[in-house]
Amino acid sequence: MNNWMASLSILQNSSIWVYILKGVLFTLIISVIAVVIGILWGSILALLRNYCTQPKNRIFKWLATIYIEVFRNTPLLLWIFICLVFCPCPRLFERKMFGLTSVETKLLFKAAVALILFTSSVIAEIVRGGLNSVSNGQFEAGHSQGFSTVQIMIYIVLPQAYKNVVPTLLSQVITTIKDSSYLANVATIELMARVKKVLSSANMYNGTGNINVSDVFVLFGCATLIYFIINYSLSCVVRYLQKKNKKAPKTAAAE
Repeated sequence: MNNWMASLSILQNSSIWVYILKGVLFTLIISVIAVVIGILWGSILALLRNYCTQPKNRIFKWLATIYIEVFRNTPLLLWIFICLVFCPCPRLFERKMFGLTSVETKLLFKAAVALILFTSSVIAEIVRGGLNSVSNGQFEAGHSQGFSTVQIMIYIVLPQAYKNVVPTLLSQVITTIKDSSYLANVATIELMARVKKVLSSANMYNGTGNINVSDVFVLFGCATLIYFIINYSLSCVVRYLQKKNKKAPKTAAAE
């Protein structure tokens, strides 16, 4: 019982909470960057894979397909280590930023690149599913109104495609937040890495002079609770949007 009280006393240290919450912030920042850029790049990949069917531009479809299938069918951790070793880092990230050392900033950039590469391949298939849900009649209607193919994509097809896959995209945001914990293997940046670092020096804060098993349960339990709160909140949004999408056709039919 004394060990448990000593372990819980770690969470009474405000500096520990500041350190952990900074990890939460970096987890969210990395995840948001990966998802936003992943949506942009994934949308391009989806468009190339779906619509580059003419012989003269079919190579773009093949390249997009290869990219998507390679990244979707290989582990994220593999790409984190590959980017860590081979990805060049711009000079902008070779200095202290965001309260991180220059080494941690470089690792942050490389980790974000790996997460973007991986996430964009998954989002590409999500967006492609949305594109396939839009009927070909939308293209015919757009052309009849004098729109070019690009304008039809921007103003008619893509908005409908994104609307159809919003719940799935939010589910991917949840997955990306959880996947960011892989970064704990290469850098002390995000939430899980910082919890592991606090655990490695728990004997300095629990007053017992030792790292106890109860420290593991308390600190990782705290991390679990934080991940749960973030992801469960997003899951509630996903369920709400799914229910809303199911009710929409019934309402339209009633009208």
